Amino acid sequence: MKAGTMTLLAAIALIGLGAWGAFDGGEFNKTALIPVVFGVVLLALVPGVRKENKVVAHIAVSLVLLITLALFMPLMKAIGRSNTPAILRVGAMVVMCVLALVSYIQSFIAARKAREA
Repeated sequence: MKAGTMTLLAAIALIGLGAWGAFDGGEFNKTALIPVVFGVVLLALVPGVRKENKVVAHIAVSLVLLITLALFMPLMKAIGRSNTPAILRVGAMVVMCVLALVSYIQSFIAARKAREA
């Protein structure tokens, strides 16, 4: 899948699942909005990634890598609490971010091969 499409899907997942996490459990959890903020920023970067703007793509991949690493702590806490909805929610965000990272890497490799040819 193309990097622009994966950026869009990752952004939607971060926004939707992060918002769900913020209101899950009966009380508002403002730290769960961190993925939402990253998702909104990624959503703004989608047009640049689709146009294969190198700077925008590197910003997007850096943000996705950062949020992927940051999501491991909430995932471990959810596993420790045996909170199945939270495990599925955070796990889905991690999976989407990892898939986006794979698509960025494939895109960067393809761009390098095109330059060399």
